[in-house]
Amino acid sequence: MDLAQTIALSAGLAWASGLRLYLVVFLAGALAQLGYLHLPSTLAVLQNPLVIGVAGVMALAELVADKVPAFDSVWDGFQTFIRIPAGALLAAFALGEVDPAWMVAAGLIGGTITAGTHFAKAGSRLAINASPEPFSNWLASFGEEGMVLGGLWAMLAAPLLFLGLLVVFLLAAGFILYKLWGVVGRRLRRV
Repeated sequence: MDLAQTIALSAGLAWASGLRLYLVVFLAGALAQLGYLHLPSTLAVLQNPLVIGVAGVMALAELVADKVPAFDSVWDGFQTFIRIPAGALLAAFALGEVDPAWMVAAGLIGGTITAGTHFAKAGSRLAINASPEPFSNWLASFGEEGMVLGGLWAMLAAPLLFLGLLVVFLLAAGFILYKLWGVVGRRLRRV
């Protein structure tokens, strides 16, 4: 793998983990098992049938949980403690056999990317859940799944395009978090 592919794999796994961790682990493992994705030896465990199977079952559970308004926010709250460290580890191990300082740096950056993505997703979903109808929730959920699939495809097919789109996404996520924080602050001041 060249440098752009390695960086895209590291950042892409971290980013997608903030949206759908189990789907990412399932797809990475399955694609590697089928020969469509070359994973570094440090991530070879994702190809294990047990890991693929458990990730597939959890991806299916998340697929269902994410379609239920209000419950999806409870699920996201619980997943905060799983997605962020897992995204950091995936980002670090995606570098392969490198100097541990590089792995730690990649883990810190990857964890930050995962956290930003996760909190933008969870905050947006809280706002969407305020809507009385379920369709916006389903649309957002399917949109997130489409983003993960499209993002992983771009990460593999056009790493530089993916990295450019990731920068745009992270800027948008920062803007969303800024706006959500303002809404929360105004509501707290009223209380």
